[in-house]
Amino acid sequence: MRKSENPESEEIKAVLFEMGEKARIASYELAAMTVHAKNECLMAMAAMLESSTDEILAANEKDMRAGMENAMSVAMLDRLRLSHERISEMAQGLRNVVSLEDPVGRRLSTVIRPNGLKIEKISVPIGVIGIIYESRPNVTVDAAGLCLKAGNAVILRGGSEAINSNIALARALHAGGTKSGLPDGAVQLIPWTSREAVQVMLKMNQYINLIIPRGGESLIKTVVENSTIPVIKHYKGVCHIYVDCEYDADMALRIIENAKCQRPGVCNSIEKLLINESILNEFGPKAAQLLTEKGVELRGDEKFCSVVPSAIPASDSDWSEEYLGLVITVGVVNDVEEAIYHINKWSSSHSDGIVTANPQTAEKFLNGIDSAAVYWNASTRFTDGGEFGMGAEIGISTDKIHARGPMGLPELNTYKYLVIGNGQIRD
Repeated sequence: MRKSENPESEEIKAVLFEMGEKARIASYELAAMTVHAKNECLMAMAAMLESSTDEILAANEKDMRAGMENAMSVAMLDRLRLSHERISEMAQGLRNVVSLEDPVGRRLSTVIRPNGLKIEKISVPIGVIGIIYESRPNVTVDAAGLCLKAGNAVILRGGSEAINSNIALARALHAGGTKSGLPDGAVQLIPWTSREAVQVMLKMNQYINLIIPRGGESLIKTVVENSTIPVIKHYKGVCHIYVDCEYDADMALRIIENAKCQRPGVCNSIEKLLINESILNEFGPKAAQLLTEKGVELRGDEKFCSVVPSAIPASDSDWSEEYLGLVITVGVVNDVEEAIYHINKWSSSHSDGIVTANPQTAEKFLNGIDSAAVYWNASTRFTDGGEFGMGAEIGISTDKIHARGPMGLPELNTYKYLVIGNGQIRD
């Protein structure tokens, strides 16, 4: 619940530290909970979401009115909007998490040393996870469910545009979970949207073990620059498709249309298209016609513009820009080696793909691209926890340490060593 609309700095710090202590204690209880107990909590939370639909929709209506008054974009309003169907989908998402394998307690390796020591490496919860996110109220539910199943307590901080929706959702989750034995403090929402609250949160090392920001590049940069807690993130999705000289034109066009036009405002949609020079005259106009008919603005390098005069000459900044809309930059390369070089230079290491009929060319591309997900003859839109068979995801990471790509339940665990002896001492 909100303590006050405009709290003083000391009140913010005191409340957040109290939340941190509760979360820390709850994390120890969660780590010891059986999978059955965790699943019971998830089912109860799902049921409470559905029974609280009217209250949640009333809260969401306040956020929607404020968004329209503040001239929020159509895309942002769509992300913010809740409905009976969307709340049912969120509840079903929690039930889907129930069916996922418990990641806690997996034996990752066992070693018997010459002196008889048995060393087991097992998966364990991270502890307390802080999630900072924008716009989408469904993150409140997704993050709470995944963190709970993985044995972690979670402290949530949503954006100001969804504050009423998030409070209502968190209240329902807490009420449903605690009735089934969820430890108090396991799921908490910061009740303020001030930047000061974020600054305090990002330095609560004694309570929070990991921060995961979900939102635009500016939010993520702010978190990284100010956090003294480890952060898992991706800044943006500058994703590419390269069409090789040995290719199926119809397949290439289907993939490009899906990867660019299905949902252009998401991080796994493509922002750049590379075409092999030997097929430029044949394929370039076809791709341009398809994209133009779908309302996509074309920007291109000199070679592409010479074949498609309607394209706008690309600037240097276009190659690293994440448009999140119906805009694409098209470049021409000589071969797969040049495509690999170009993508590794300009990509955000999120998702990049090749369309080719040549397995050797594909292998070279798959091995050469330094991205979290690399595709051969498929749309980059599949970079998603659900599509990867994880059931759900907490986010997508372009980091290389601990987690990379869609983060499912296993990535919400770390590990520890159990060392079992019978009196051994070290010489």
